Amino acid sequence: MTSNNPMRSRGNKSSSFNDSDNNNNNMYNNNRYGDVEGGRNRSAGGRGFNDANSNIMEQQNNERIDLLSDQVARLKGLTIEIGNEVKEQNSLLDNMGDAFSNTRDLLGNSLTRIGTMLQSGGAKHMCYMVAFGVGVLIFVWWLMHWKA
Repeated sequence: MTSNNPMRSRGNKSSSFNDSDNNNNNMYNNNRYGDVEGGRNRSAGGRGFNDANSNIMEQQNNERIDLLSDQVARLKGLTIEIGNEVKEQNSLLDNMGDAFSNTRDLLGNSLTRIGTMLQSGGAKHMCYMVAFGVGVLIFVWWLMHWKA
């Protein structure tokens, strides 16, 4: 039952035209390559592959995070050890500074007393000091040769 009625055929054409519009809309809306975002195929067939890749990448990331946390812990330990060593060295340097200061004061006082003694006693006390120094050197020399 084909009708030769132009209105009906026009309606059919219109209907056919609307169908082609729907096909065009579907052509642009229907992506025949699958929904691809960021290199991941979201179709049902690619989902398992992407899940496996995601799991592998997440596992590798977790391993690298563990390695980084181990290295950070090691670096933290080293910095704590360095800090302790620096504190110890600073205290040793402070003690050495105090010891040198005490030694300087002791030598200064000794030289002052020697100067006072030389001024008051004259050359006689200087001769006694030189003789005492020579005697000490001879005694040390004799000890070294006697033990050898």
